[in-house]
Amino acid sequence: MEICLIVDFGSQYTQLIARKLRELGVKSEVVTPKISLAELKSKSAKALILSGGPSSVFDKEAPGLSFPISELQIPVLGICYGMQWLVQQGGGSVEAGETREYGVETITVQKGRLFAGLDPQLSVLMSHGDHATKLPEGFRACAITRNGVIAAMEHETHSIYGLQFHPEVHHTPQGLDVLRKFLLGCRFKFDWQPKQIFEEISTKLKDQVKEGRILCALSGGVDSAVVAVVLEKIFPGRVDSFCVDTGLLRKNELAQLKTLFQEKFHFPIHTIDASAEFLSGLKGITDPEVKRKTIGKIFIDVFEKAAKSQKDIQFLAQGTLYPDVIESLSFHGGPSVMIKSHHNVGGLPERLPFKLVEPLRDLFKDEVRRLGEFLGLPHEFTWRHPFPGPGLAIRVMGEVTASRLEILREADERLQIVLKESAWYSKLWQSFCVYLPIQSVGVMGDQRTYEDLIAVRCVHSEDGMTAHIAPLPTEVLERISSKIINEVKGINRVVYDISSKPPATIEWE
Repeated sequence: MEICLIVDFGSQYTQLIARKLRELGVKSEVVTPKISLAELKSKSAKALILSGGPSSVFDKEAPGLSFPISELQIPVLGICYGMQWLVQQGGGSVEAGETREYGVETITVQKGRLFAGLDPQLSVLMSHGDHATKLPEGFRACAITRNGVIAAMEHETHSIYGLQFHPEVHHTPQGLDVLRKFLLGCRFKFDWQPKQIFEEISTKLKDQVKEGRILCALSGGVDSAVVAVVLEKIFPGRVDSFCVDTGLLRKNELAQLKTLFQEKFHFPIHTIDASAEFLSGLKGITDPEVKRKTIGKIFIDVFEKAAKSQKDIQFLAQGTLYPDVIESLSFHGGPSVMIKSHHNVGGLPERLPFKLVEPLRDLFKDEVRRLGEFLGLPHEFTWRHPFPGPGLAIRVMGEVTASRLEILREADERLQIVLKESAWYSKLWQSFCVYLPIQSVGVMGDQRTYEDLIAVRCVHSEDGMTAHIAPLPTEVLERISSKIINEVKGINRVVYDISSKPPATIEWE
């Protein structure tokens, strides 16, 4: 399989580069700057992209490859810091600017293979302080900013390019065209599609799971459902799919899941009612990290008991995705930092009675959705909004109780009804309610009320790594508020979360 490697210099957009390449049909893999020349060559990459990053090339510990780029005989594209590193390593000059260029800027294209056929002036996202002032020998400028800063460069005879802007973000409308032109010049076949993704997963799993049965943890969400179908396709008759009723699922979640698998795929789902165990374990806990780790521990305890009821269980399968891993730890040894642990990644206890199987660990959400449809899951199911592994526990602020969960469950159902009726559901990446144990005064039927608060969160996103507030019309917001307050006992106020990610995360905990 053809592959493009992306060296992670610490940019918040590194994983977005990887996702954009895959969206274009090219398999990508993120690697650490510590990668050796021999290891890089062993991967047989057809191209290399150097990401941006928060460092300056003048920093003592500035990241960089340990070998000159001339040692590679493949096309190279440097983005932001990646371009500055190319300039410095090639003998050019990089200087700290008097002012930063941060935000959307207009650049003027002068020439360049990556800009052929594009507008002479492009809107792009800039995010830098340093910039190139003198290009290495053999390079020429392809675009400049309004301030005269070199915005793009290319080697006159070799396929080596630099972009001072970020083509991977939606703030650069024609950025995808620039990336496509780079990949076309690398002669990629653009064959990273669901069929090939499934075949690669199948090959890896067959190498990992030689014998024994697999216990598949179904959460009710898209990811774990796709895992279950993938495993049944590859290991028919060797998979035991269990869904734990944690008491933290959405309304009617379990019944819908059982119907889907029994009617569509004709294999049963074993259910375990562990709601009392989870509620008991979460009693008195208010710290979000402790919540997640507690849920992770109880999950393992429950599945360990489930495994004893089955024969020859050796593996536990989970629907872990790439963004889960990225936010939990520095998966590739790069400079990324932990944002939060996930119950199915950083929240797992060290003691594991099973070997872990995570078929989707290197996939982004949109790839999982397309894979699910390829395998036969209904469109309306595969394109459901993401649901966190810890369930509603991290959407109840403070202590998790049965009464608070019931209020949240009912409020969230009303939110989804209004969004679907108003045709907004399919436009959103994610939507949900958050329960806040904050009481405020209200008036209902001439009576004074003193009840709790529901926050509504609706966002646009491409992969969950960044997110922006969804501008719901006032009329839709009013309908959401009215339906929740009128139909959910215990709530007299609804607020709308207008924060983006970053600085906030999508989930509140």
